[in-house]
Amino acid sequence: MIAENDRDYKDLPHLTTGDEEFRAKFLSWDLGNLTYVDVQEYLKVKDTILVPMASFEQHGPHLPIYTDTITAVEVTKRVAEMIAVLHTPPIWMGYSPQHMYAPGAGRGTITVRSTTLLNLLYDVGRSLIHHGFNRIIFINGHGSNVKVVDPILRKLRYETGALISFVKPYMENYVGILAGLMENPPEETPGWHSSELETSQDLAWNERYVRMERAAFTRAHIPEYLPKSFEKRDGMPDVEFEGYKYFTFPMDHHEFIESGVIGNPLRATKAKGEEAFRRLSEHVARGILELMKVPVEVHNREFVDRVF
Repeated sequence: MIAENDRDYKDLPHLTTGDEEFRAKFLSWDLGNLTYVDVQEYLKVKDTILVPMASFEQHGPHLPIYTDTITAVEVTKRVAEMIAVLHTPPIWMGYSPQHMYAPGAGRGTITVRSTTLLNLLYDVGRSLIHHGFNRIIFINGHGSNVKVVDPILRKLRYETGALISFVKPYMENYVGILAGLMENPPEETPGWHSSELETSQDLAWNERYVRMERAAFTRAHIPEYLPKSFEKRDGMPDVEFEGYKYFTFPMDHHEFIESGVIGNPLRATKAKGEEAFRRLSEHVARGILELMKVPVEVHNREFVDRVF
């Protein structure tokens, strides 16, 4: 069970109006807290469901291993309350082979193979479509999942006709909607692993699980097996050569940063995390409201191949 916070999401502003009677029918927007009668009642009106997904990987000495899942769950919970849509419990394991470190090192990461993750997403998606959901929105909190999910998103769409979307509510080398919020300059990589953004978001989620006394500013470096003419500044698989990023390598995290922290988490604050969650969630919620207007016709609903 992901570490909980004390947030009452019902105090969030609603982006929908005139749906008080519909909202009153549900004790929770979490599918796991409802009965099948509730699900049937929901499907009479809406066909959208959110699926938070992320990873279970080390985030340096000061942040919990659940960090990426915290991001996905927090954004999902906020969006669900703002627009009155259901969500599943989180898929907390993800594709994180680069975060395993040496055998016996005790880093705590649990990774799944790409085929395992794809099969899981497929089975979850087909199950939801089988029950009557037509719009499946995966809310992702882990960068490396992006590398492997495209085939299964396409398979779900091609096989069923359902609307399948994959949302990336995190900042790495793309600032986007969080422009102006982070104080770290680019050379301190504010959005990178366990840096200013993730530390701020974890503080906003539940500061009891953040060990700021262990936080330190550390920068990525080129792995020892590559020539010094190559440079590395962030956590992406590509590196710089002659000022350009055309080379990529299957590097492990410890090969370019020993601590697991890329950037400066010391400027993180709870207020920044709260504002980041607000901006990301409201943006995603508005986008999903637009997607809910699109006609969707599912032509293959039954999940026949559900045994082996």
